[in-house]
Amino acid sequence: MTIAYDDWAKLDVRVGTIRAAERVEGTDKLIKCTVDFGAELGERTIVSGIALWREPDALIGKQCPYIVNLEPRIIRGVESRGMLLAASDENGIALLHPDAPLGPGARVK
Repeated sequence: MTIAYDDWAKLDVRVGTIRAAERVEGTDKLIKCTVDFGAELGERTIVSGIALWREPDALIGKQCPYIVNLEPRIIRGVESRGMLLAASDENGIALLHPDAPLGPGARVK
């Protein structure tokens, strides 16, 4: 399936810096992160289903890309205000990171 460039352009993808992370109580798969997107967007809570492959403490300080213009969604009682972008295969997930440090909130183009 292909999409029009205009559809891709609707996504606001930013690099965020994970400041805090913890498992969502009562789940095996979910981690709640506090992610810093800089002065323009501030800090946001984002829930991701990565707990089978990553420990919360190992995420702190990491920079990852997120879609930040999705409608907020309540996941297990926690409002999530974005979506982590990661790759996966039969072995699990790979988090995507910039190859050089960026300021929080840098746009992915």
